[in-house]
Amino acid sequence: MIRVAVIGAAGYTGGEVIRLLLHHPEVGHRNILSVSTSHAGRPVSSVHQDLVGEFDTSFVNDETLSDVDVVFLCQGHGKSREWIVRAELHESVIVIDLSADHRLAASWCYGLPEKTRDAIRTSKRIANPGCFATCIELGLLPLAENGRIVGDVHTQATTGSTGAGQAPSETTHFSWRSSNLGVYKAFTHQHLDEISMTLGIKPVLIPLRGSFTRGILSASVLRTELDASDVHALFVRRYADQPFTHIVDDLPDVKRVVNTNKCLIGIEKHGDHLLIVSVIDNLLKGASGQAVQNMNIACGFDERSGLDLKSSVY
Repeated sequence: MIRVAVIGAAGYTGGEVIRLLLHHPEVGHRNILSVSTSHAGRPVSSVHQDLVGEFDTSFVNDETLSDVDVVFLCQGHGKSREWIVRAELHESVIVIDLSADHRLAASWCYGLPEKTRDAIRTSKRIANPGCFATCIELGLLPLAENGRIVGDVHTQATTGSTGAGQAPSETTHFSWRSSNLGVYKAFTHQHLDEISMTLGIKPVLIPLRGSFTRGILSASVLRTELDASDVHALFVRRYADQPFTHIVDDLPDVKRVVNTNKCLIGIEKHGDHLLIVSVIDNLLKGASGQAVQNMNIACGFDERSGLDLKSSVY
């Protein structure tokens, strides 16, 4: 068994990490420290009410942090870098940062298991990919790795409201988000740099805010001379041994992956245009689930441990 600290445990991603670790065979209830300076002393279930009856401990300050094997950094962007500087962690402690602070840092391993699994196995500092980046990268990775992307890639990706974090804002308010759809950060989204680093190409990205809470659907369009069957075979071969990324025979929808660590990818060819649709749960495969997957790999556990989840289709 290992001992785990979740820093920023009161937020969405922190709560999801806790939920996953409660049922992890190598962690469990007694080995989770839920760190939140703003909520210290309060029951965890008073914030994460889905944990009532399952997790009866309270939030603690990070001053109580000691003797841990793994740390998940679930704070806002900019805060993880500050925390690492002041924390006194033994070099053997595995740190998994869910923020954007270290994704482009050469001294940190970029934690996309389908791409960097071998490096993750020996890393103590792992930068969890962004949610948009995960969804888009997995949809384009087989083509990019084989030099099959020529010309522009146009991607439209829609995310649920939880992607904006727990702090309320004008565009996460129910009265704005409900029955609405809006573009934000067109061409300039912060995940484009890590996508470019991973794939060697930078798509023309139009992000949208969707009228739902969880999930991302990415639709990428590019030109290719490959037959649809050849593209499908390329994707099937590339992901054949990946436990969470699967190729489907149609264009997947978000509900198939909500509450799971899966990425589903569907492909269609129209003339010389190729459409690739990938879907993930932004809080799981796009954040906390992938972070636990990275922990499993780095600790030598079964990669699926704690992540045997079923989607909420209905």
